Amino acid sequence: MTSTADAATRPEAGKASGRPGRTNTKHASQRIGGGLGTRIAPYLFVAPAFIVVFVFVILAAINTFRLAFTDSTLLKPGKFVGFQNFIDLFHDEYFLTALLNSSLYVVCVVPFMVILPLILANLVKGNGRIMGFFRTAFYMPVVMSAVVVGMIWTNLLDSQGLINSILKGAGIINDAIPFLTNRWGILFSSMFVTIWLGLGYYMVIYLTALANIDESLYEAASLDGAGPVRQFVSVTMPGVRSTMVLIMMLSTISAFRVFNEVYVLTNGTAGPGGMDMTMSMLIKNEGTGIQARTGYASAISLVVLVIVGALLVIQQIIQKRGED
Repeated sequence: MTSTADAATRPEAGKASGRPGRTNTKHASQRIGGGLGTRIAPYLFVAPAFIVVFVFVILAAINTFRLAFTDSTLLKPGKFVGFQNFIDLFHDEYFLTALLNSSLYVVCVVPFMVILPLILANLVKGNGRIMGFFRTAFYMPVVMSAVVVGMIWTNLLDSQGLINSILKGAGIINDAIPFLTNRWGILFSSMFVTIWLGLGYYMVIYLTALANIDESLYEAASLDGAGPVRQFVSVTMPGVRSTMVLIMMLSTISAFRVFNEVYVLTNGTAGPGGMDMTMSMLIKNEGTGIQARTGYASAISLVVLVIVGALLVIQQIIQKRGED
């Protein structure tokens, strides 16, 4: 009887002992699969952005570097020519003109881009409705399209435009100011438009930096007899020094690579005789169209990269010496 009872209970014991084994295996596989999925999920989320950056930025940059040392055109791959493209650049009148114009753009625009938005931000940093209105109004040009900006300023600066009409009507001038017909008139008008467009954008960056300055510093300066100008120089500017350096870098890159303003105001002609050509416009002219010289345009792009990189390094050196 004992053996029969044991025999009868063995299958049940076997079943009972088998269930936990299968259950544990199932849970273990779920844990392994869940852990693997958790590790892979972040990479799957960033994969589309990484693919886009890899194809359109990294591969494009590598291809530009390769093409810069060839005589490639749009219709033929070309052959390796070494540094010939770079030698030809410094004998190209259009390149030298574009280099001069872009360099002048940096020298004339960047100081205004660093100082004027800071002054503007300091004036509109309050919380009232009127300050909110002014902040919105100053930021409005940032969201305008290049076509709208071009139409506005072309109508204002034309020989028969609003500005010349007002000046003539007031008897201040007899002949129209050649804002859009003279080489230097076009260049400095484009600089003014660039500053007008950038004021609101950099103002917002400065507003964030100003919010982090301790108000007690202003109170202490006021007790010491410092007026608004002295407080601005002694408290505000040191408090946003790192932001000023950031904006200097951003505006330097934007100014040297300027395209839209000059292109729109000259209707794509780069001024009389192409004398208002900038580096970005030259790259566009040389690198597009049926007769595009892609190798030559790539060489210009590399020169722009080197110059902008050198400017940023110089700014960093100046900043570090100022801090020391």
